[in-house]
Amino acid sequence: MNSSTKELLASLAAGIVFGLGLVVSQMVNPAKIVGFLDVTGKWDPTLLFVMGGALAVTIPGFRWILRRPHPLFAGGFSLPTGTDLDPQLIGGAALFGVGWGLAGLCPGPAVTALVTLALPFAVFFVAMLACAFACDRWAGGKS
Repeated sequence: MNSSTKELLASLAAGIVFGLGLVVSQMVNPAKIVGFLDVTGKWDPTLLFVMGGALAVTIPGFRWILRRPHPLFAGGFSLPTGTDLDPQLIGGAALFGVGWGLAGLCPGPAVTALVTLALPFAVFFVAMLACAFACDRWAGGKS
């Protein structure tokens, strides 16, 4: 088995584990997300524990993994290098937050929820792809 196949299989396995985690934590349930974001109404704090658990694993995990010379199935790490906060980043983050608050879904859970074959998830996914394509065209392919 060549390294490209190993990398694809590792990515598939990681995606499956990530998707299962989204389902178990109910991150694919828009009502659960909206309930978490509704801090002035009937707030549901359970996703705070999901996020805290994710950080509790990720922070030490990153420190441990980055001590390695390279990932298991790649020649090097692909880490972001930019540190500037430009208007496009801030605007994109704000737009993401508004969309997440209104729809109760973000890209990871939206893709995971497609397996339910429910029409609202399919509509959200198509709209998400259309907006990503439009943004890319508007930015001239520089995003």
